[in-house]
Amino acid sequence: MNEVTDYIKQYFQHVETISKRVLNTQYDRIIEAANSFSESIKNGNTIHVFGASHAGIIAEELFYRTGGLAVINPILNPTLMLNTRPVTLTSQMERLNGFGKEIFQSTAAKAGDTILIHSVSGRNSVSVDIALAAKERGLTTIGLTNMTYSSKVSSRHSSRKNLYEVVDIVIDNCGDFEDSSMLLEGMDQKIGPTSTAIGALIVNAIVIATVDNLIKAGITPPVFHSANVDGGDEFNKKVLEENKHNIHYM
Repeated sequence: MNEVTDYIKQYFQHVETISKRVLNTQYDRIIEAANSFSESIKNGNTIHVFGASHAGIIAEELFYRTGGLAVINPILNPTLMLNTRPVTLTSQMERLNGFGKEIFQSTAAKAGDTILIHSVSGRNSVSVDIALAAKERGLTTIGLTNMTYSSKVSSRHSSRKNLYEVVDIVIDNCGDFEDSSMLLEGMDQKIGPTSTAIGALIVNAIVIATVDNLIKAGITPPVFHSANVDGGDEFNKKVLEENKHNIHYM
């Protein structure tokens, strides 16, 4: 077995260790987040999700996909997405104080909705801005972050607070400082980030618990089928039509 294979196995094992740590330490907060999701849906409200740059991958993970809830609305500002050129602009824009507030003002979010905000460091202004603006409008706010990382870095927001200090519910992705997790021999910089893999696991767990809550309440969950199975398009069209008042991405 060569060294590369050893590193691969170590990375898989490390991600598995983190996932177990999340399950053991964040379970109650995942349930709390799911309860907020399901209460919003039960009350005729909806869900929003935001992340900048790579954190935005989790926002994309959650919406308009097979097995996903139709009423999850991503906030995907083009200057914060990875197809922006030059891509370094995303780093500058997420640090701009007040920008997140302007982004949030353009959404259809309303009191009674829930918003999940993903930021690994939790320090940049745009995520804190959105959380504060959402709370002011009467939304329940959930922050998915890395507490080992965020607790060691200063805020770039004018409030001097990181995301975990301003949201209603905090979920720790239990990752390493800086997110990258593997230090290979001959390298000074770690590689192998874990936030995307673990973040996707966490948010899909929230969806599963949300759907379970809705079923137990006698509500048919607005869940998509795959568009690539026979009848999938017709089924999804019906889901979109029945929930159009809480869908803002069409």
